[in-house]
Amino acid sequence: MIFRNVYEDTKRAEAYAKLGFPGTYYLAYRDLTAIIREHVQGTKAIDFGCGTGRSTRFLRTLGFDVVGVDIADDMIKQARENDPQGDYGIVGEGNLSRFENFTFDLALCVFTFDNIPTMEKKVACLREIARLLTDHGRILNLVSSPDIYKYEWASFTTRAFPENKVAKCGDRVKIVMTDVEDRRPVEDVIWPDEDYQETYQQAGLEVISTYKPLAKRSEPFQWINEMTIAPWVIYVLRRAR
Repeated sequence: MIFRNVYEDTKRAEAYAKLGFPGTYYLAYRDLTAIIREHVQGTKAIDFGCGTGRSTRFLRTLGFDVVGVDIADDMIKQARENDPQGDYGIVGEGNLSRFENFTFDLALCVFTFDNIPTMEKKVACLREIARLLTDHGRILNLVSSPDIYKYEWASFTTRAFPENKVAKCGDRVKIVMTDVEDRRPVEDVIWPDEDYQETYQQAGLEVISTYKPLAKRSEPFQWINEMTIAPWVIYVLRRAR
């Protein structure tokens, strides 16, 4: 399967760099502080697939000494422009060889694995990330629920892509982000929970906790399906014992 990284694109990177935490994105980050405080010891972190640095900057507000890495030059360029004091770097696909073993207490991956297309590549990336963890280190893998590609949301629309509804693990799916100027469809790869469970097992990881955040009526957004269908899944992982 040919799968292009849609974020290696100057126009998209510029649009994405302006994105904060609106609507459906708010739910992706809302519970992360509490989840991190519950599961993570220490303050050394790597943001794997940092994009334009939104989640990297988020970790810094929590007191982490964090480095952001990504494969997309355009994204890293925007991250550095938006955050000149930040630590951002380009890495090869799944190649974290610049970092020593047992370096990080936390590896955060926000939407990164939505864009990694095969079991083989996902497993290889996770094994490389796991190598970097301290003995008490944790991976937080925040991914799109398969449902996000089937319904309408405060920050996304999928009505133009009815084929998403019959997509199976590994199939390409499309979604349009409505909170950015660039409305070209984003192409992801769908990966259900049972397949993530197999991926983690092959990578030598075990799931500690799984979170599926739902919206609340009291929150200041015009929710569509977010109160009854979780658009995101957050996995907390450690090396298998």
